[in-house]
Amino acid sequence: MADIETISFPQDRTCPYHPPTGYRPAHRGPQAVSPARLFDGRTVWLVTGHAEARALLVDPRLSADRENPAFPVFTERVAATASRRVELIGLDDPEHNVQRRMLIPSFTVKRTAALRPRIQETVDSLLDAIIEQGPPVDLVSAFALPVPSMVICALLGVPYADHDFFESQSRRLLRGPAASDIDAARDALDEYFRALIQRKRSDPGEGLLDELIAQQLDTGSVNHDELVRMAEILLVAGHETTANMISLGTFTLLQHPDQLARLRASTDLMPAAVEELLRFLSIADGMSRVATQDIEVGGVTIRTGDGVILSTSVINRDEAAYPSPDELDLGRNSHNHVAFGFGIHQCLGQNLARAEMEIALRTLFDRLPELRLAAPAGDIPFKPGDTIQGMVELPVAW
Repeated sequence: MADIETISFPQDRTCPYHPPTGYRPAHRGPQAVSPARLFDGRTVWLVTGHAEARALLVDPRLSADRENPAFPVFTERVAATASRRVELIGLDDPEHNVQRRMLIPSFTVKRTAALRPRIQETVDSLLDAIIEQGPPVDLVSAFALPVPSMVICALLGVPYADHDFFESQSRRLLRGPAASDIDAARDALDEYFRALIQRKRSDPGEGLLDELIAQQLDTGSVNHDELVRMAEILLVAGHETTANMISLGTFTLLQHPDQLARLRASTDLMPAAVEELLRFLSIADGMSRVATQDIEVGGVTIRTGDGVILSTSVINRDEAAYPSPDELDLGRNSHNHVAFGFGIHQCLGQNLARAEMEIALRTLFDRLPELRLAAPAGDIPFKPGDTIQGMVELPVAW
């Protein structure tokens, strides 16, 4: 590869809302595509330029097929289970398009708008319980995690009574220290959804999973295993990512009191504030792809079979796209960020995530205007760099 400094990927953040300091050569340098070394010594291309990332994410020569032996993975534990098929996000067109079209009607702006009263009711009930309990409270377990968990369960038709089970399995899947944790979590979720689907075929409900059973499984458009894996992706992605955005977004706003005051002074600022938080935090830091043909981009040639990692935390801090990108500016126009990806794999649930963040953060700071951290910021644990970024816990008082 080119004679450019090679960066180790992934790395842990030293501040939960800034990219790892070890990414600074890519962050500040003019090179938009540079070499990076993975845990096993493999060298891949690290994309850090905003324009280059958006061009590559719509390029059909980059594949999301996780069954491709050349597909790059970040950690040893994931590499040991990488051959397992991943529906929707791990597929290329035309298969990907077929599955996405099945799900799009449930995640439109209109469908999300209809869910807003349910989201508000969920947020209010959780805050009622927090206020009744009194400080201090761990905002992750008491609020940030149950908000999207309750909502995605309602949307899918999954019993929220089972939330302890699927939340614990999601943690093992995303953060388990060994490959055996990932396999065990997947097996447990497989078994859970197989049983749930069988129950729903006998006693249908009104959730998205019920619709998919009637419209796709029973008509032969998908088989049982495909539906199980699709349900797992929707459930895990539907609560893990938004939970981390709510907790880390709260922490970040508390650490930027000038911006929080600005937000409190203007409720109309909330949609722009959510976009800026998505850009600034970039919690899903690293989209993996593999080249199926040679690609010229950013002054380098990505060869067929080369792995490509798109670092969202650095892409969304590109000075060519955002003036003073390391500053949190809730009035900034951040709508062209890639926190949700871009192109055919852009996050299906982004409208729902935005609605949950807007309602959760607005209501939280409205009802707890004296909200503050209940521990020194430097003592509050956050997640390592090889998983979705966020707070492990968030002790707060008011």
